[in-house]
Amino acid sequence: METEFDFEDRIMSGEYTPNEDTAEVSLRPQNLDEYIGQDKAKENLKIYIESAKRRQSALDHVLLYGPPGLGKTTLANVIANEMGVNIRVTSGPAIEKQGDLAAILTNLSEGEVLFIDEIHRLSRQIEEILYPAMEDYSLDIIIGKGPSARSIRLPLPHFTLIGATTRAGQMTTPLRDRFGVLLKLEIYKPEELGAIVRRSAKLLDIEITEEGTYEIATRSRGTPRIANRLLKRIRDFALVKGDGVITADIARMALDMLDIDKLGLDATDRRMLTAIIQYYGGGPVGLETLAATTGEEAVTIEDVYEPYLLQIGFLSRTPRGRCVTKLAYDHLGLPYSPTAAQPSFFDDKKTL
Repeated sequence: METEFDFEDRIMSGEYTPNEDTAEVSLRPQNLDEYIGQDKAKENLKIYIESAKRRQSALDHVLLYGPPGLGKTTLANVIANEMGVNIRVTSGPAIEKQGDLAAILTNLSEGEVLFIDEIHRLSRQIEEILYPAMEDYSLDIIIGKGPSARSIRLPLPHFTLIGATTRAGQMTTPLRDRFGVLLKLEIYKPEELGAIVRRSAKLLDIEITEEGTYEIATRSRGTPRIANRLLKRIRDFALVKGDGVITADIARMALDMLDIDKLGLDATDRRMLTAIIQYYGGGPVGLETLAATTGEEAVTIEDVYEPYLLQIGFLSRTPRGRCVTKLAYDHLGLPYSPTAAQPSFFDDKKTL
């Protein structure tokens, strides 16, 4: 079973790891023109930001949601830069008490951005503080206890709350409805990832060929964070095994040594698919059973491995469990033998 350290170090994970901070901060775009991809979200954001500037008011609250590694934190910083204001950064799990959030809110200045990552992990008690803060820009504080307790409403400066989540469905409806702008970040196309790799290579002073760029872009699971991570690892191979230039041959050699195939699947992805085929005839198999079989946590399978396998059509979810599709059989080079357990048209209406 993977330890917590193993999970964080998985090179194909879209999760952010603290040891990436120094290297990745320099790669983060500072404005919308530098931000590559998410064209529809950017187009709408430009209108909202320009309108807020003309009205000389704070931008409406923004909710960013989508798989990890697509640039939600980066986009929050870009929004603050475009508005010309400071940004305060925290996360849902870090706000444990109502007093913690009250201290953050009362220290905000007019127009500032408060960014809360993993906002779906806020407790219900913390959310109760946020409701009047988001709607009325006020903070309700209870002073005293028992019969002598009284409520005081403190005015707050007009601020912009930007929430980011990988699980929008787990947010409570009252909290989600208080966001005026909801933006879903989509998986990147290979050509967009190629542009990101070229930009990052230039910033990191890495020499890379167009063919090398293509190899990295097509194996990055549609995720910029993974593309940047692969670029830095392949740079190491280029310096030690080559002349410092990332060519197609160097990129393929490095990616093969990292156990990453042409579609971006790593050893863990292939092991999970193979287990479903060999032990359960291709499925269906329940999530908990699959977790026990592969030695992974159920939440890790659901958040890290499944999304990409579902997007490329290698896995399907039915009311009876997970099923491997013919595409996955073909990719793994295994003979396909359809059974009655394979998903039907009606199975898509409900997932486990």
